[in-house]
Amino acid sequence: MSTLRFTPEHEWLRLEASGHLTVGITDFAQQALGDVVFVQVPELGAFEAGHEVAVLESVKAASTITMPLTGEVVAVNQALADDPALVNASPMGEGWFFRICIEDMSAFNDLLDQQAYDAFVAENG
Repeated sequence: MSTLRFTPEHEWLRLEASGHLTVGITDFAQQALGDVVFVQVPELGAFEAGHEVAVLESVKAASTITMPLTGEVVAVNQALADDPALVNASPMGEGWFFRICIEDMSAFNDLLDQQAYDAFVAENG
């Protein structure tokens, strides 16, 4: 099973060895946004899926990051406050936003895999 999943909102989730899920935005999303100039990461704690948890602003627009799955935010990437350009430089690496702990891993498995996400982007651009 792949440890990487995607949402239709262009977020990626990676299963870590700890069992936590790291969340960020995809390369497609960061390219569409342009240069990211501000990131507000979420507070630690429980969130329902679909609720706004983070904010980012780029030279083109402001955008929100929603909680992809119901769970608890257990870590945030404080480096983004000092260097929001990490989102552009390394969207799938150092530009991650937060880590979550979820109870129902089947919800993670139900998200888009790489092939399905690529097809989604090709279809919906």
